[in-house]
Amino acid sequence: MIGHIVEIADDRRHLSVRRGFMVVHDTEGERRLLGQVPLDDIAAVIANAYGITYTGNLLVALAERGVPFVLCAANHNAVGMLLTLNGHHVQAHRMEAQIAASQPTRKRLWAAIVKCKLEQQAAALEATGVPHMPLAALAKKVRSGDPENMEAQGARRYWTLLFGKDFRRDQQGEGINALLNYGYAIVRSATARAVVAAGLHPSVGLHHSNDGNPMRLVDDLMEPFRPMIDLKVWRLQCSGHHQVTSETKRMLAHILYDDMQTSAGTTPMMVCMQKLATSLAQVYVGQREKLDLPLPGLPLSLTGNLRPS
Repeated sequence: MIGHIVEIADDRRHLSVRRGFMVVHDTEGERRLLGQVPLDDIAAVIANAYGITYTGNLLVALAERGVPFVLCAANHNAVGMLLTLNGHHVQAHRMEAQIAASQPTRKRLWAAIVKCKLEQQAAALEATGVPHMPLAALAKKVRSGDPENMEAQGARRYWTLLFGKDFRRDQQGEGINALLNYGYAIVRSATARAVVAAGLHPSVGLHHSNDGNPMRLVDDLMEPFRPMIDLKVWRLQCSGHHQVTSETKRMLAHILYDDMQTSAGTTPMMVCMQKLATSLAQVYVGQREKLDLPLPGLPLSLTGNLRPS
């Protein structure tokens, strides 16, 4: 079952657990109940305000279910995440294989991810009616380990093609940049849950190598899904939504349930993430050769009426 993303963005909120539910109270004045969410229906909880309070029992209950608890900064970037220590029933075996994976294997897998990302970026550009062949051409040139850094070459062309020649990707920026930050926080939390559920360690990556990043594998595996957020943000700004609001947050969170194209047919993005993480674990232990990546194309919900009038 695909769970819900629960976002708490008001400072006057207190979160607790009671009888299998996450309980949300308003703490301004006399405490009053705002709502309850079944813990087993939650895919991730995103705390996007500084004044939120929560009980230790709630964090334990979420961790027991493998539900990430994500902390966001003022720029809507995810800066912290609570994850469970218990993953797959053969977690130790898979982690040992993950750590022991050879460098050629890591490079081959990273090249497949970069190629998929570039193909998805090309599909996003094609949908908006701007030239997409430069990205499609780069995808065909990706070699093991991406030594020519086709990913970065693609990014330099991609952002100005998608959002205009004056756009610059800035994680501290407002407007489009803040919307992208929030969308990526959602994708990162869902990918983190998939990684842990597959019995892999999130800090042992394929390509990302920052020693201060405990989510290196998560950041590797989320790359093919970023263009779907980019396209959603493009669509939002075309319809006059330029800031992070409660409405745009809901619209961005829904991307996890949009269907993507796969070799097995259409599958929700969140399930694609689970399949990708599981396939990586299977590659590590020698059960398969290739990653289960989404095919080039858009979520079906984004295929109609994309171009602004």
